[in-house]
Order: sequence, then structure tokens, then C-alpha cells
Amino acid sequence: MFSSESVSGSGEQPCIQLEPLKNTHSPCKPTPSRTVLAEGSPKATANGVHDIEDRILRITGYYGYNPGYSSHRREDGLDSRAETPGSETSSETRSFHTCANTVLKVLGGLLMVLCISSSWVGTTQVVKLTFQSFSCPFFISWFSSNWNILIFPIYYSGHVFTTREKQTPIQKFRECSRLFGEDGMTLKLFIKRTAPFSILWTLTNYLYLLALKKLTSTDVSALYCCHKAFVFLLSWIVLKDRFMGVRIVAAIMAITGIVMMAYADGFHGDSFVGVALAVGSASTSALYKVLFKMFLGSANLGEVAHFLSTMGFFNLIFISCVPLILYFTRIEHLGSLSSMPWGYLCGLAGLWLVFNILVHVGVVLTYPILISIGTLLSVPGNAAVDVLKHEVIFSVVRLAATCIICLGFLLLLLPEEWDSVTLQFFANIADKKSEEQGEELTESSVNTRSRSRANGTVSIPLA
Repeated sequence: MFSSESVSGSGEQPCIQLEPLKNTHSPCKPTPSRTVLAEGSPKATANGVHDIEDRILRITGYYGYNPGYSSHRREDGLDSRAETPGSETSSETRSFHTCANTVLKVLGGLLMVLCISSSWVGTTQVVKLTFQSFSCPFFISWFSSNWNILIFPIYYSGHVFTTREKQTPIQKFRECSRLFGEDGMTLKLFIKRTAPFSILWTLTNYLYLLALKKLTSTDVSALYCCHKAFVFLLSWIVLKDRFMGVRIVAAIMAITGIVMMAYADGFHGDSFVGVALAVGSASTSALYKVLFKMFLGSANLGEVAHFLSTMGFFNLIFISCVPLILYFTRIEHLGSLSSMPWGYLCGLAGLWLVFNILVHVGVVLTYPILISIGTLLSVPGNAAVDVLKHEVIFSVVRLAATCIICLGFLLLLLPEEWDSVTLQFFANIADKKSEEQGEELTESSVNTRSRSRANGTVSIPLA
């Protein structure tokens, strides 16, 4: 079948030519096998290359051979793959948009962290300034809580500007009222659902303000961060959340910081009372959050805004009698309306309102861990203001207690799967190191062999 011819006398390289197969049958008797062709088999080209490839594949018994699946089929496949660059472009575009959205979410979260910490530091410092001329903590708490009524109108304004489907305020209010049940909000459900949360909200703010009368802003903000540990303990006991050893350690660290803070000036006087008030504020805040998660955990942003505004109405209607009782019993002396520091009161209420809005909106717009970090950053923020403006000198015990509480707060921010993620991270690092060492050994062995060959020595492996 194949013949090789060499070109002699010219100094050229020998070449191999392929001769076509000769037909051994008579020309007048056609062979049936040559007349019946497989359906879809390729036609021979001018040089007959495709027919020869098909014959070679058939003779050698190539696994999975089909007539016509030779080089011309592979060329078609290459052409089809070359004709789909749009899919690669679309995947690159999607990955780019995903990365861009992640970057924007992180940057928005960092901006949210700064706003939350600034608003909370501003609230705490304005409270200290207000106490210099107006020492009525419950009235301040009641007045600031009334501003929660504005949360739902602010949410509705944002809803109108950001969505195409417009709804009237009544329609949106009724839609968000499903939080109270299928029948909407009734008077019974209004009192039953709102009263416990409103009372806990008022107690949290009132105890926090009382603690600010006894301690510095830094101490109170650090002690308030213990609410994260109390939330974990209550969630573990009440909600049956997953047990995590690192969070137990964080809770112990928080309790240690509380004891050290109380011991800083001895277990007596205003310092001990202030620590007790701050811990009480953190405890009521933790109870509020656990109950909110238990009964309203699946609420969306609109329902949360509706609920906070409802608590503002409850505070205005039912708790307004408490400031009057305190005024007539001379426990809190309000004075005349003209003598009250309305500038400080409105500024304080506005900052508190901004803080509450940012906390609840930030959980939806960015990562919740960044919201917690924003609350934690209020501790160094208040410390900077206390040192620079009020010239407060912190003792070593207080600084150590503050650092322990903040470290415990950070441990509580670890995700539930942090241990497995950490182990996988270290395992990947170990695998990379072993691969690098293997590559170095391979390169060194290759270099050794090349040197031995250059020196004329041959290494014979032992059997």
C-alpha cells in the first residue's frame, strides 16, 4: 500500500509519498461495499486526506470511531468553540458586576460604621452637656423616644423615591401592619405587642442616662457593649441557639471587665452604682433584642419602621403620665418651658433618631457585623473626647477593664463556622508549602542530574 521513493543524486532529503489504493476488482463489476456509503460520511477532498484518516481509524479499531469523525470534524469543533466569545464576555461582565457590588457594599458599610459611631458618640456627649443645666433623665428619655414616630414617614419617603410602584401612605401602613397579624393592627394587639417592647426601650434609655450621671462617657459606653454577651446567653437559654465555646469565653471576659470596672474605685460610692446602672441598661437592651428576634425576627425594613413608630405613639400616649408624676413629686424639676435647653434636647433627640435609623437600615444595606463594629468604635471615640475636652485621666484598672470588654465584644462577632474556616485556611497554607517544597526538590534533583551528566557520571538507581 505504501511505497517510499528516494531522490538520489541531488542531495535532497528523502520523502515519503502516499499512493492511492488500487482497485483490484474489474471496472465493469462495482463492489457493493464501495457503492454503499455511511450516511453522513465526509466527501473526499482534493488530496484525499480525510478518506485516509477515516481508513486508518477504522483499521486500527479506534474506540468510539464513527465515519467522518476525523480532522474535519475536529476543525468544525474548533470553529464552533471559536464562535462563542460572547459567553466568556458575559461571564466576565457578571463577575465584574459582582465584584463591583461587593466593593460598594463594603465601602457603604465602612461609611455606615463611621456614621453610627459618630452619632452614638455625639448622643452620649450631648447628654453630658445637657446634664449641666437640665438634670431630668426620664424626661430626656421620654422626649427622645417620641421622635421614633418619624421613622415610618422617613421610610415611606425613601420608599417613594427608590421604587417604581407607588403606594399611598395608608396602603403602605396597612401592608406593614401585617406584622401584628393577618387582621392588621387592632387596639388589643397594639397594647399587647407594643407595651413590653416600649417599656424595655424606655428602661434601657433611662438606665443609660442615669449611668452617665455617675460615670464617664467612656466607662458607660464600654459597659453597654456587654449587651452583646447578654444577648448570646439569653439566646442560648431561651432561643436554644448553637452553643459556642468562644462566645462563652467572651461572656466571661465581659463579666470580668464589669467586675474590674466596679473595683476600680472600690465597691462603694457613685462608681459602683454607675456600673450597676450601665449593666442594667445592657441587660434590658439584650432582653429587648432577644424578644424582638423571638416574635418579630422575620420582619422586613418597612415592618420594623412601622413597629418603631408604633412604639413612639405608645410612648407618647401611655408613658406621658410618668414625667408628670415625677414633676409633681419633685423627683425631676422641669422648670418653665422657656428655661429648658430645647437646643440640646432637640439635638440629642435628633442624634438618637439618626442612630436608630442607621442601625436598622444598615443591617439591610450592608453586613450586620459592621453595624456592631460601629457601636464598638464609640468606646475609643468617647475616650478621645473625654481626654481632649474633659481632661479625664483613666486609671490602669479602668483601661484594662475597657480593653477586656472590647476584646470579648470582638470575639462575639466571630461567625458560627469560624473554627472550620480557620482550620481549612491553615490546611490550604500547609498544602501550598508542601507543593512549593516538592517543586524545589524536583528542581534540585534536575539540577543535580544535569551536573552529573556534564561531569560524565551516570547515577544508577538501586533495585
